[in-house]
This record gives sequence, structure tokens and C-alpha cells, in this order.
Amino acid sequence: MAVAPTRLTIEEFLRLPEEKPALEFADGVVTQKVSPKGRHGILQGELVEQFNRHGVPGKLARANPELRTTFAGESLVPDVAVYRWERLPVDPDGRISDDFTQPPDITIEIVSPEPSVNALVRGCVWYVANGVQMALLVDPSDESVLAFQPESQATPWRSSDRIDLGSVLPNLGLTVDELFAALRP
Repeated sequence: MAVAPTRLTIEEFLRLPEEKPALEFADGVVTQKVSPKGRHGILQGELVEQFNRHGVPGKLARANPELRTTFAGESLVPDVAVYRWERLPVDPDGRISDDFTQPPDITIEIVSPEPSVNALVRGCVWYVANGVQMALLVDPSDESVLAFQPESQATPWRSSDRIDLGSVLPNLGLTVDELFAALRP
């Protein structure tokens, strides 16, 4: 017999202890992320490294893996969250805050066996509907990236297409082929 999940408020959820893999809160329901496997982890690390290599020295943006973001009534942990430098939350001492309560500028989800691709697409659509400038869906199986932006159709990128992060990291020269080259030892 299936048991209906207990519905919580966002405040009740935020009082729960952190777990690994991370818990997420959407539509009043708590779910647990799936632990990343090999390809997922390598792509996640590559994206964070590439974005920070281009974004941090010029104080343009910072990429964070598995960063809890709480906004628009939900608390999610995208595989990668990218914030423009001037939007990074700081505490009264001028250090990066522990709580990120504004939408990231870019979110990235990497397809794994779970959750389903449709669930990840719905998540990307939710992100851009709630203030994220761009949501990327990275699929290691067919080596493609799907970009979601507000008021725009999803844009597929493959092979030599440049991963264009617009005003957040305008000079990133990474192509889709270069990203997926990380999966070849």
C-alpha cells in the first residue's frame, strides 16, 4: 500500500536537518536527490571548474555545485547554481552568506538514471518561470545541452555549438564537444 507523503510548509522543511544526498522541497513535498554517478559527477565538476575559471578572476560570476537555493516557496539543490558576482549574498561581515534566497542566474541539471528527463525539464521550466535567467539541461547519453530562457523556446546545443551563457559569462568559450570530452579519459 502506498503511503501519501506528509505535506510541510517551507518553514518546517527548512528546520529539517541536512541529509546526503540533499533533500528538496517543492509543492509542499519533500524528495531526496539521487547520489550522482560517474558521468554526472565528472560533468558537474567540469562545469563548475570551467565557469569559475572564467567568472571568478574578473568577479563576473561564481558557480557552486549542489547549492541549496530557497526562493519562490521552494527549496531546491540544482546540480550547479551560478550567481553573478554582484548578486552573491553576503553576511554583515562581508562574507558569502550560508543562505541563498534569491534565484540563481543560471541553474544546471545533469540527466542521470533518476529523476526522469521529463521531471528535469519541468524543473528547468519552473526555474525560468521563477526568476532564473537560464536553465541548462545537460544530457550525457546523447551529448547535448538544452537551454531554457524566459519567453523563449528551448534551444538545443550539440557538438561544436558554443555554450552561450549570455551576460552572466559572456566570454566562456566552451563548446558542447569540449564539455563532453571530460568523459573520455
